[in-house]
Amino acid sequence: MFDPAHYRQLLDNLITAVIVLDQRLNLCHLNLAAEILLGISSEQALGKSIRYCFTEAEGEGTLEALHESLRFNHHFTNRRVRWRLHNLHEITVDYSVSPNTEMGLVILEVQPLDRLLRISREEALISSQETSRNLVRSLAHEIKNPLGGIRGAAQLLARELSSQDLEEYTRIIIDETDRLRNLVDRMLGPNKPPERQLINVHEVLEHVAAVIRAESDKQIAIARDYDPSIPELLADKEQLIQALLNIARNAMQALLENPSERSPKITLATRIHRRYTIGRRHHPLVVRMAVIDNGPGIPPELIEDIFFPMITGRAEGTGLGLAIAQKLINQHHGLIECNSQPGCTEFAVYLPLDDNYAET
Repeated sequence: MFDPAHYRQLLDNLITAVIVLDQRLNLCHLNLAAEILLGISSEQALGKSIRYCFTEAEGEGTLEALHESLRFNHHFTNRRVRWRLHNLHEITVDYSVSPNTEMGLVILEVQPLDRLLRISREEALISSQETSRNLVRSLAHEIKNPLGGIRGAAQLLARELSSQDLEEYTRIIIDETDRLRNLVDRMLGPNKPPERQLINVHEVLEHVAAVIRAESDKQIAIARDYDPSIPELLADKEQLIQALLNIARNAMQALLENPSERSPKITLATRIHRRYTIGRRHHPLVVRMAVIDNGPGIPPELIEDIFFPMITGRAEGTGLGLAIAQKLINQHHGLIECNSQPGCTEFAVYLPLDDNYAET
């Protein structure tokens, strides 16, 4: 029979998650990578069914495939399979099955895909947002030039008019061109580079909390879930406040405009993540700042586009707040992600804590 102690050191040195099962699909061994992936202890899991580790999404057929593998000594690989773990978290994996009929064992090699899928999604998001910003900059140049000419011509015309009624028309032209120019400037967002200094991220979040409490007239409860061990971050304090305030104001407006039986609440949370990749860059440490509300959620048809200018689900919204927030965080070599469902919308801001970008 298989002796877990004999191979433990070898298997635990692998970065691939390895699960060893007997003929009844009971757990014989989990290496360290498998324990981390599945969120369980090998000592507690030994002898239990593979069902102890995860349940399957409908139609995945992992357990049936394992039985067939043992019966026919069939090696195979399945890709992009969804597993629901015992802690209710869902993961996407590729797994390979290698049966050993002589020993009556099945070996699963599991590769988690969620991290790779997230990195790919982030790269696509950063690329598309940069394309969008370049397009907006080009359009802004083409729009502002004729607006300046229209405004100047209206001012010259106003000097030549003797009738106050006609001067009102030129004043409308001037006011509307100014309004359009201001709108274009807002679409471009701030063009000032970050003025970095060491800041406490919790001071930033407390400032945001104070503003939201005042603007909501204390109708929204503010909860905190802070990690006090987070070190100071090299960043532009005012730009971080603006970015997080844009996110928190969206949450506040969603809660106030969509009352429900739940008491409206915004949660501000911080955490440290290790070995995190943003775009194509790997960082030893990043700080994660989250703004979570218990509102109605973002419509599914908007969720993929909410960081683009002029995309909004509110009749009175401009669709610029999140686009500006993302640009400010991108200037800090970070990223904003969003996950939303009815009753829980979370915007997570990731910023690198390493010193690679101390000078910009």
